[in-house]
Amino acid sequence: MSSIFPFTAIVGQKRMKTALILNAVNPKIGGVLIRGERGTAKSTAARALAALLPEIDVFIDSPFNDDPNRPETWSDWVKERKANNEELRVGEHRIRFIDLPVSATEDRVVGTLDIEQAIKKGERHFEPGVLAAANRGLLYVDEVNLLDDHVVDLLLDSAAMGINVVEREGISFSHPARFMFVGTMNPEEGDLRPQLLDRFALCVDIQSIAESARRMEILERTLQFERDAKQFYEEWRPKEEDLADQIIQARKTLPSVIYTQRDLFTIAELMAEMKVDGHRADIVILKTALANAAFNNRLNVTKVDILVGAELALPHRLKRQPFQDTTVQFQELAERLEQVREEATEQAEQEMRQAAGDATTASSEEKKTVLNR
Repeated sequence: MSSIFPFTAIVGQKRMKTALILNAVNPKIGGVLIRGERGTAKSTAARALAALLPEIDVFIDSPFNDDPNRPETWSDWVKERKANNEELRVGEHRIRFIDLPVSATEDRVVGTLDIEQAIKKGERHFEPGVLAAANRGLLYVDEVNLLDDHVVDLLLDSAAMGINVVEREGISFSHPARFMFVGTMNPEEGDLRPQLLDRFALCVDIQSIAESARRMEILERTLQFERDAKQFYEEWRPKEEDLADQIIQARKTLPSVIYTQRDLFTIAELMAEMKVDGHRADIVILKTALANAAFNNRLNVTKVDILVGAELALPHRLKRQPFQDTTVQFQELAERLEQVREEATEQAEQEMRQAAGDATTASSEEKKTVLNR
């Protein structure tokens, strides 16, 4: 994929990259909204992540990218052909990057049923939409705040439920619609309604890098890529492959990661302190914490994982009172998260001291046993 700027070559923007990676580990987290000014690598990062992901098994002729290994998710298209004993070829292709234009209509997104053909010939004919192409891929919407609210709602509903059902005149058609949803926007051009904003699982606010040395690094890498994209990609290939392998391994580890009642209490307590409405944030933080633990090859959730989840799930969910300065809210959030971070560090140090003490005790017991002999 030498024509796409490597994900690992993007300078800075660690929080944005973390949010994208964790959604790749677990697409059920529910997508990410990236807010920032122009020229901060928002779309570059989304495209680069899609190019990084592994190939998937599909029915080659299926327009819905159906997974041959998961019959419970098959579209009506596959079920009909299975019922008729038609041959379905299995193959592989890379995860798709689907770019949804701001002018997209509802029919363009969900697809359409041909009612005339159904009435005349008694056949059910479905024209796939964007959600069909995006299944098991990455759906990207630039300037999502300029997209029609109803269309945004449809996208978020499908991302949450994992299925798209189209019904017209008593005729229905369904197909899987599980995808990574990445939306970007420039707050200067308007904001999303609070109801839609909350539906995005994670949110990252990014700014251009001010440090001159880092800006120079961005400039150098961009020029190298434009001069010879293939050579530039080859230089970054080892890091790209390492990250791809880490994501694949994290996906395999994720089902084995466990959490405790204490972890749930920590999340619930933090949400209550920050006066966050609803329970969506609690669920998102837990899913993100599990994904972060898996990505770091851990089988238990730690406070650090919860901290990462909170940093990504809370910025767009802070309750704002009339005439209240959001800067104060962010400061309160930063202070509380710093407190959680310090508690996590203290707990880790305590566990290390305890482990060292246990090792010393075990060594002493061993010496006593030897002397007693």
